[in-house]
Amino acid sequence: MTQSALIEINNVCKSFREGGHERIVLNHATATIYQGETVVLLGRSGSGKSTLLNLLSGIDAPTEGSISIAGVQLHALNERDRTLFRRRSIGFIFQFFNLIPTLTVAENVLLPLELNNAASPAGRAHAQRLLEQVGLGDRGAAFPDKLSGGEQQRVAIARALVHDPPLVLADEPTGNLDAATGEQVLELLDQMTRRNGKTMLMVTHAADVAARADRILRIEEGHLREQALSEVLP
Repeated sequence: MTQSALIEINNVCKSFREGGHERIVLNHATATIYQGETVVLLGRSGSGKSTLLNLLSGIDAPTEGSISIAGVQLHALNERDRTLFRRRSIGFIFQFFNLIPTLTVAENVLLPLELNNAASPAGRAHAQRLLEQVGLGDRGAAFPDKLSGGEQQRVAIARALVHDPPLVLADEPTGNLDAATGEQVLELLDQMTRRNGKTMLMVTHAADVAARADRILRIEEGHLREQALSEVLP
C-alpha cells in the first residue's frame, strides 16, 4: 500500500538577522513525512529543531521554500489563517507541559475544543474519555499544581489529541521527567498516537526515545537527512 504524504518540506530556508549578520538556520531542507508515521528529529543544540517546529506549526514562515501539511500550503496562508489551521490540525506536547495553571485538568483538555467552538456535550464526553485513557479520569477537577510532572504530561497528551488533529508535534516530551516516569509517558504517547492513526514528529536528544520511531531525521548544517537507527543507538 502506498503511503500518503502528510508533510512535505521543500527546499526550506530560514535565516535571522543577528546584529549586522545573517544567521542561516535551515538551508534548503527537504523531507517528506507520511501519514501515521512517528518520526524523531535529532540535532545538536541550536541546529534548528525548534525553528523547524515553528515553521511546521505556522508560528513562523520560511525565508524561502514551502511547507505543505495535509495538502495545505502554509506559506500561502496569512497569519490569521495559519493560526486557525494550527488550532484545527496540530496537537502540541512540550517539555514543560504548558498547562494553564488557572484552569482545571478538564478545562485544560477542553481548551482546543473551546478554541474551535467544538466544546459540545459530545466533545466534553470525548475529553473525559481521553482523561480516562491516560489514567486521570478522576482528576478532572484538580488544578495542574496538584499533579506530578508525569501526570501533567498525561494531561498534555490528552489535550494534544482531543481535537483529533492529523499531526502531533512533541518537543522533548520526556525531557523534564525522571527516567522511569519518562518511559511510562513515552509508552502512553506512542500507544495513543498510533492507535488514533496520528502522525507525530518528536524532537529528542535521547537514543532510547529515538528507538521508538519509524524513521529518524537529523538536522546538520541546515540540511535534513535520514539517519539509520544503528547510527543512533550505542
